[in-house]
This record gives sequence, structure tokens and C-alpha cells, in this order.
Amino acid sequence: MKDPAGTVTQPSPLPDGDETVRPVVLPGVTVSTAANGNGTSVKPENTVKNLVPKSQDALDVNTLRPTERQSGNQAQSRQLQGLLDHTNSGLNAATSETMQDRSDTPGRPRSVHFVQSADAHLDAENKYQVQRMIGNGSFGVVHEAVHLESGRRVAIKKVLQVRHVSYIRERLQDPQFKNRELSIMIELSHPNIVRMFDYYYTETIRDKDRQRYLNLVMEFVPGTVHRVMRSYFKRYNQMPLKLVKVYAFQMCRALGYLHAIGVCHRDLKPHNLLVDLETNALKLCDFGSAKKLQTGEPSVSYICSRFYRAPELMLGATEYTTAIDSWSIGCVIAELLIGKPMFAGDTSIDQLVKIIQVLGTPTIEQMYAMHPNYQNVTFPNIRPADLTKVFPKNTPQNAIDFVSSFLQYDPKERMKPLEALAHEFFDDILNNNTDVQLPENLLEFTKQELDLMSEDCKLKLGIVN
Repeated sequence: MKDPAGTVTQPSPLPDGDETVRPVVLPGVTVSTAANGNGTSVKPENTVKNLVPKSQDALDVNTLRPTERQSGNQAQSRQLQGLLDHTNSGLNAATSETMQDRSDTPGRPRSVHFVQSADAHLDAENKYQVQRMIGNGSFGVVHEAVHLESGRRVAIKKVLQVRHVSYIRERLQDPQFKNRELSIMIELSHPNIVRMFDYYYTETIRDKDRQRYLNLVMEFVPGTVHRVMRSYFKRYNQMPLKLVKVYAFQMCRALGYLHAIGVCHRDLKPHNLLVDLETNALKLCDFGSAKKLQTGEPSVSYICSRFYRAPELMLGATEYTTAIDSWSIGCVIAELLIGKPMFAGDTSIDQLVKIIQVLGTPTIEQMYAMHPNYQNVTFPNIRPADLTKVFPKNTPQNAIDFVSSFLQYDPKERMKPLEALAHEFFDDILNNNTDVQLPENLLEFTKQELDLMSEDCKLKLGIVN
């Protein structure tokens, strides 16, 4: 089943610094390549009329669904889908499936242990007993397993690396690439990020088909924020605000830590936030799309699940920053408050429509900040929506302001995750004025977090140097 959010969790891997990029063309915009081939120029042929409705009255803000006028433009928008959703067609980025609960299937090919592992002197594969499949997607599969020596439950993510079919080698993971997910996870150490215990390689052989897999052994966390949210809204039509705050605080900590060490997650969504239902401890997972961003180094724009994708990515920006994660934070928290995605476009074009419906038309300055090549593109003038009508009636103003601080067109204007910890939205947590179970290490900050944190933020959090 295809992820309705248009998930892209595992792009076709290339070595670091070798993410092929191409300019995105919007409707009514022409792109020309410089004579020397070193750059592109973008000129609007005419006003972009089909992105948003012509009148403010045509908006259906409360339901966040396209109006009849917008639906009439869907055919044209879908014709443009290939230009936006396949900006980096050379990558053949795969759209992942939603993680599904399912039992393991019998008749699997015999697995042969490969020589390389984190503990090369041990038969790593035989240290674990697989229980059941708990998820799958384009990246591979995830199994629940037991570490036989300790009895500890673990999750093993199995990712296809190399495939040999009739002596033809299909390079799914370039040897120079060395699996970016693995290299990043080895470096991570944070209470709100899923921990990797071990890794090893295996091969399966069937006739002339030989496949090599990377197996990442991680801590097992049974729940996800997505399942918790869905359960609450199904039963009570709303998720407790105090629980939203506890989850949001830990999410900001996880992303703040990643950004402090230069890592951009690039696929933040409720499905990738694991939770312990007893302690309310949250763990960020799935680093298949994560990357250490380098200034001046291009990165693919076709990244991140569509509902949580920053607008500069849909405009084809290739030199973006960790601020794309900040946009995703705002989208996730809004979803926890509303009970459904705040921006749920059917295509990338429609996603821009949904954003403009709520935030209004971006200014020339904001367009330049998102993508310099599109600063002269003209949009119909749409006023920002009244956010109090977008969120449930009982949503406090500081919660709306908190979300709005992340959902800014200009990436530089978006609130940074660590600075968000000092927002008044979290005062209940900081003052321990809540009846929700708080994780033990909620305020135990790492050195990386403290180094990036402002003095004002430290003061608000009660941190003494």
C-alpha cells in the first residue's frame, strides 16, 4: 500500500556529495541553461494562475481541501507532477510503502552469514532469533527479534545492499557510499534517538540470484506517535494537549541534537517517532534519508514525505539547510493537534496550494529565500487564513503560535528546535505542572545540545553553567 504522504524514505543511494540535481520547472516558468553549462536562469512566462484560487472566498480553510475551482485544475497539475516529483529522475528515488503489521512468511531462502560485522569474531546472525516482521517498505523489512544471550527484544532493519543476478551486479549501495544510514547511526548517542546495538551483513542465495543485506540491530520500541494519535482521535476526537507537549519537547530535543552535529533527518513524520507507552519516552528513528549537509554541496530536493515537505524542496532547492526539518516539526505538531495532516496535497503542486491556502501568498523576499531562481514568479494574492479556524476551538493561542514559528516560508525565520524548548508552550513541562508521565531523562541535555543552545534558552530551562 502506498504511503498517502508520498513518503520517500530510501532514495537510490549515491556517494556523499554525488546527489544529482536538476532544476524544477513550475507552470508558466521557463528554465534555460547558461551557455557555459554552469548555471540556469528562470523566467516567468506569465503569472502562475493555476496554483491557487483567484478569490479568497473560494478557500475552504476549515477542511483544508481543494475547492471546486482548484479541483478543476487538478488535471493540469498532475501533468506537472513529473517535473516536480521527479526533479532528480536520475536518482530513480523510490516511494516507500507505509509500514504495515504483518506476520513473517514461510519459505524464505536460506540466509548465509557474511564475513563483515560489528563483532567480526562472532556469528552475528545467530545471536538473534527473529520473531516476526513488524514493518516493510522500499528500504527493506524490519523484524522484531530477541538477543539470545540477554533476552533483550530488538528490532532488525534489513536493507538490500548488493544483488547478483546471473553474474550481473546491481549496485544498490555504492561501495564508496558505505551506507550513509549506518555511518550516521554509529555516531548518534541521544536519549530521544533510537539506539543501534549492532550491525552485520548477510547473504541469501537462490539459484543464481545472490543478495547481500545490511542488518541494523536497534532497540525495540513498540509504539509510534502515529498509532497513538490515531487511537486518541478515534476514541476521543482529540489527543491530550499535555501529551502533545511531552512528545513535541522530545522531538525538538532529538532534532536539535542532530542539527548540532550537522545531520539533517529529511524524513520527519509521526510514523518515524517511536514511543514507549508506559514512560512516554520518544525515540526518533529511520535515518535512511538522513545526511550531513555541507555548505555549497547540492542535495536532492525529492526528499521527505510530501505532507511534511518544506516548500523550498517542492520548488527544487538543492542547497537547503536543516531548516527543512524545522518545517516538518511544525507539520507534525499541527497534526497532533488537528488529528490529520495540516497540508495534505495529492501532488507536489497541490501541496503548495494547501500551504498557500493557510499561510497566504509568499512575498518576493520569501520566494528568494526559498529558491533564488523563483523570486520573480508571481502568485495570485491570497491572504493568510485565520489559524484559530484551522485548529480545534479549544487550542490555546500559545500552541498555535508555537506551530506558526516553524511554518515560515523563509527557512532562516523558522524556529530552531533547541530554541523551541524555551517557548511558553512548554511551561507546564518545565514547571512539572502536568499529570502526564514524564520520561526520566527529559531535561538531561547532551554536550552537543548545550553547545548550540543560547544563553537565554539555558536560563529558561534552568541550566547553570
